[in-house]
Amino acid sequence: MRIHKLQQKVALATLVFFLSGGCFQTAARTDATSGLTAPPMIVPYYEPPEHANLCGEPVPLHRPDVRERLDREFAIVVYGHAQVYLWLKRMERYFPWIERQLAAQNLPDDLKWVAVAESDLLYTAHSPAGAAGPWQFISSTGLRYGLAQSTHIDERHDFEMATQSAFNYLKDLYGMFDNWTLAIAAYNCGEGRVKREMGNQKVADYYSLKLPLETERYILRIVAIKEVLSHPERYGYMFPEGAGYPELAVDQVTINFANAVSIQSVAEAVGTTYRKFKILNPAFKSDRIPAGTYALKVPEGKGTGLQERVAALKPLYEPPREPRQKVIQHKVKRGETLIGVAKRYNVTLKDIKTWNKMTKNSIQIGQVLKIIK
Repeated sequence: MRIHKLQQKVALATLVFFLSGGCFQTAARTDATSGLTAPPMIVPYYEPPEHANLCGEPVPLHRPDVRERLDREFAIVVYGHAQVYLWLKRMERYFPWIERQLAAQNLPDDLKWVAVAESDLLYTAHSPAGAAGPWQFISSTGLRYGLAQSTHIDERHDFEMATQSAFNYLKDLYGMFDNWTLAIAAYNCGEGRVKREMGNQKVADYYSLKLPLETERYILRIVAIKEVLSHPERYGYMFPEGAGYPELAVDQVTINFANAVSIQSVAEAVGTTYRKFKILNPAFKSDRIPAGTYALKVPEGKGTGLQERVAALKPLYEPPREPRQKVIQHKVKRGETLIGVAKRYNVTLKDIKTWNKMTKNSIQIGQVLKIIK
């Protein structure tokens, strides 16, 4: 049986360590039923890194409290063998695209580790608190950053759309704090909470702030994930080349649906199954596609002529009458920001800028903004 060269090296090192009386041996175990003695279990000990950074910002590991916090998260990550291998497999599917998007937007490459910490790179992820998708948006923040949610649709589960919304949110957070560590912490517990605690505690350093326990662990967990997944072989993970999940091969087709149709009928028109269609288009959370325009993902080679085939499908019902829109005139007050106005009316920055023909995010006291609801 052929063994990977790296596996041979690790196996040899383990054997040498064991024969030399290494400190991670345990006592031999005897099976109660057979009476046979099993060899001792070997659990290697891995030191956490001496130096680390996140988005180019150094982690102050010279501080004993910070080092102990990292040690906890590192131990949980490095010995979570099944989870680490699943992360490594999913990274091969999603990271090439994420890395290209980060580079194109001049964002730190380390932001990709946030998605691992948030959802284990699962678009189906859903928390007890109602956060959903690969970037775990709560409903209000998802709406604020353009992710539609309704009875039939939840765009928080669409990997590409949610990723772009997360990048926009993180960019806004960095604009508020001028520090990626604080921005990422605010992504976890909210910018309001971080700002409030910074003001109350008179501290502008994440590692010195008293924050909710989840947020205090959050940054160090991301640092631990980055360390182990960046150097898996350093920590005993023998991940064969090509063992990861491949990127999904799809055609993306923009389709206008004049009426609601069943997903089963669309899947048949595509030449695929209901299950496969739902996997490729997880934003559709019911068994129908409402009237509207959508960018559908279909198996590679199945997109040609799809618009015509879909147009012939039998509608489920007539489209409802469009609701009347209400126009609100908002006069900017002292201390208000564009993002604050967007939050107040539960709309996106992009919407406000479009409605008011704005190119920048700056606003002036007394300026009147048109809000359409």
